[in-house]
Amino acid sequence: MEASRLYSTKRVQSLKPTKKIPLEEDPTKASDALPLSLHLTNAVFFTLFFSVVYFLLSRWREKIRTSTPLHAVTFSEIIAILAFFASFIYLLGFFGIDFVQSLVFRPSPDVWIAEDEEEENEVLLAKEDARKVPCGQALDCLLPPLPPAAPIVTAQKVFDEKPVTVTTEEDEEIIKSVVAGTTPSYSLESKLGDCKRAAAIRREALQRLTGKLLSGLPLDGFDYESILGQCCEMPVGYVQIPVGIAGPLLVNGREYSVPMATTEGCLVASTNRGCKAIHLSGGATSVLLKDGMTRAPCVRFGTAKRAADLKLYLEDPDNFETLSVVFNRSSRFGRLQGIKCAIAGKNLYIRFTCSTGDAMGMNMVSKGVQNVLDFLQTDFPDMDVIGISGNYCSDKKPAAVNWIEGRGKSVVCEVIIKGDVVRKVLKTSVESLVELNMLKNLTGSAMAGALGGFNAHASNIVAAIYIATGQDPAQNVESSHCITMMEAVNEGKDLHISVTMPSIEVGTVGGGTQLASQSACLNLLGVKGASKETPGANARMLATIVAGAVLAGELSLMSAIAAGQLVKSHMKYNRSSKDVSKGSS
Repeated sequence: MEASRLYSTKRVQSLKPTKKIPLEEDPTKASDALPLSLHLTNAVFFTLFFSVVYFLLSRWREKIRTSTPLHAVTFSEIIAILAFFASFIYLLGFFGIDFVQSLVFRPSPDVWIAEDEEEENEVLLAKEDARKVPCGQALDCLLPPLPPAAPIVTAQKVFDEKPVTVTTEEDEEIIKSVVAGTTPSYSLESKLGDCKRAAAIRREALQRLTGKLLSGLPLDGFDYESILGQCCEMPVGYVQIPVGIAGPLLVNGREYSVPMATTEGCLVASTNRGCKAIHLSGGATSVLLKDGMTRAPCVRFGTAKRAADLKLYLEDPDNFETLSVVFNRSSRFGRLQGIKCAIAGKNLYIRFTCSTGDAMGMNMVSKGVQNVLDFLQTDFPDMDVIGISGNYCSDKKPAAVNWIEGRGKSVVCEVIIKGDVVRKVLKTSVESLVELNMLKNLTGSAMAGALGGFNAHASNIVAAIYIATGQDPAQNVESSHCITMMEAVNEGKDLHISVTMPSIEVGTVGGGTQLASQSACLNLLGVKGASKETPGANARMLATIVAGAVLAGELSLMSAIAAGQLVKSHMKYNRSSKDVSKGSS
């Protein structure tokens, strides 16, 4: 009933009482003024046009063959030229203008919809006029006063937020221009000078182009100025991901409440249980082994010997100081740590490693590498730089070089879980965990040919923390390289568990870390922004927290599997309780 009422209201509001409804149309047509019927007139002009074209081409061909000037025309040729222009103008006016207009002024789907609604409204008004009362009386009785035209509204499900409204005629013109393709969508921010308005206009244009509504994607409540030129291009909204808190996580004598952005049920609860077990056992110890971001350009020479010459030059300790001075000019935080080379024929891959302060450091190391490449061109003019990145870095891809050499922060985190905690909190035994770890994380991963994947689910925790704290989620690939080790200690009573992660790539400045939500999560951990005392201290602390959270997640999941609780817990927390076997009535 409510739906019917809404439909009726929509129809009433769309009526235009000021539109005159012709009850009897004049049957006279413009073509009636022609002396012949329309199809005969068209046939005459078609015949005339092609006849004179054939005649003129024949005459001009004859003149060319006899070397007669083309501008010397006879009376018959003058008549033919006049007939040609007359027939051409007629045909252009009859066919050409409509064709060009159909291409240039092609109406949008909204126009057709509006015309269909107007036709329906005319029929509706005509039916109302057919009543046995005066027309004005029928309209006054049945139709309420019409409200002003409704503005364009982008509906959203955002609490305490007003929907974005595009109200001005200027906005409507821009939307139509984007839909038509005359205004590039990516240029809206620079042309309008208002990032939120640009996002609203782009969103409305996208809905009209695709015919799909974005009502579930919020637009309000976000600072679009903060992502301009650094985080995201051509925004139309933002995705809401819930953030849960696991902890307190006790690492190196300090407690941390770990924010985790995820849509996977059980993940935060499981990690939280692991944090509890670690806390009850006295806390974990996390050690930073290495800190250095890498970039590896690919260069090519005419011969393998020349490539080897450069390799020997770069790896010579006597040249390192010179190369460091050139590299370090790019940043006050970027400091060259080492260079490792690999040859493939006449191609050389040069892996630079440098410290990057509290930034994750990809841009920083890339600028330093470019400085060195420019410097090397003097002594190696035959060097051809193929690319600033040759995949020997290796970024956002599983690679043995990261697993062995490390990339970003290399961390090991360990804890001894008391036997009572294993039994009472984790609901399993030390023997079961040690055996499961050997057969699953070590043997099973080896059977699968895993590369850095000797763990239960390190990437789950890494991805959740990365999203919450504004890290690059794609770097979860190598940052999740982890080997989980377990063994019984203290005469088999207690459990020693450790995670070794050689390539945790994190930063506390730059990129998504400066966004409001992500900055708040970093602030919760006490690592927001750059460290004022020791450059790089905040990023290193964040890496140790990530390793500690992974340790908690590994401990809890392995315990659930050993106790046979995995499926049961996921059915309870990661599935809807709705009975899908009962159809909705």
